[in-house]
Amino acid sequence: MTKFKTLDDLGDLTGTVVLVRVDFNLPMQGVSVTDDTRVRAAAPTILELADKGAKVLLLSHFGRPKGEKVSTMSVSMTLDSVQAVLGREVMFVPEIAGDVVRQSLAILQPGDIALLENTRFWKGEEANDPDLAKAIAANADIFVNDAFSAAHRAHASTEGLAHLLPAYAGRSMEAELKALEAALGNPERPVAAVIGGAKVSSKLDVLTHLVTQVDHLIIGGGMANTFLAARGINVGKSLSEHELAATCEGILDAAEKAGCIVHLPYDVVVAKEFAANPASLRICNVHEVATDEMILDIGPQATEALADVLKTCRTLVWNGPLGAFETAPFDAATVALAKSAAALTREGALVSVAGGGDTVAALAHAGVVGDFSYISTAGGAFLEWMEGKDLPGVVALQQA
Repeated sequence: MTKFKTLDDLGDLTGTVVLVRVDFNLPMQGVSVTDDTRVRAAAPTILELADKGAKVLLLSHFGRPKGEKVSTMSVSMTLDSVQAVLGREVMFVPEIAGDVVRQSLAILQPGDIALLENTRFWKGEEANDPDLAKAIAANADIFVNDAFSAAHRAHASTEGLAHLLPAYAGRSMEAELKALEAALGNPERPVAAVIGGAKVSSKLDVLTHLVTQVDHLIIGGGMANTFLAARGINVGKSLSEHELAATCEGILDAAEKAGCIVHLPYDVVVAKEFAANPASLRICNVHEVATDEMILDIGPQATEALADVLKTCRTLVWNGPLGAFETAPFDAATVALAKSAAALTREGALVSVAGGGDTVAALAHAGVVGDFSYISTAGGAFLEWMEGKDLPGVVALQQA
């Protein structure tokens, strides 16, 4: 990975205006923030810059207003939560460029923090309009990008600004990029990847890329059913994309050529209806699934075998659950394998990196969030990175 500058490269910032791109696109219930994880992730960067004497201007998108000013999508909705996490007063500025921002900077003292309005209220944001980027940059001296979760978008506030001001990675961005480098950039081998989730179609590019990068590919969730069906196994009425049989065969062939071992379950947990602890629940070999049954989790023998695979590995990348983990007992395989990975990580035997919304929820459910080497809260950016794609926000930092 090409080098990028970090906050370590900045000295005293007294009076310097620093634009920080954060991701405060927070989940809300009514007017209340329900999860402040992203604010907590950005807090070390914001506070470090403020403590170095900078006037800190925070830039974020919030929802999808599509270039219109929509009052219910004002970033000011997050202000109470931001102030609570930072433990500091934060000024709200209803613009992102121009005189209003300039006037606000005259009021701000070194070490003060302001939150600018939703970047997506301006059409030029998502179009990466150079004029909008120049207008935003005109009020600042330095740009810090701390929003990995928005790094896959080439927007004015993520990519455009990095070409106009001295650009640095914030602490959260730095940690994310170092973790990703350790996981797939230049990992310790052997490398295992756990890829779960409902549909092969949503992760085709991920699977195609990973078979050339990892030594073991563990496939779970509804995706495993599609691969089993492609191999001629009757998966009953399980969730499966039968039309992707040829695609799955292609991925398996590519894996064989690359020397990547693909692990599919050989025992499974089935039921006739998808419900918590159904009466029809049973464990069987994959060849014994009845036509009126659906596969809802990986079986205990396969799960144990997968835990043994992890013991032979030095690096693990995880995206997606192994079964329908939101409903007991179909969370068993995900929880068991997550606990195995966590134990190996605690022992120092494994570097474990996980990411994606469902994944974070599944690992939280398993109680192992604190034990993985790194957990990314980014959804789309994490997936695009797993697909081997360049992320515009990251490339711009590296070029800077």
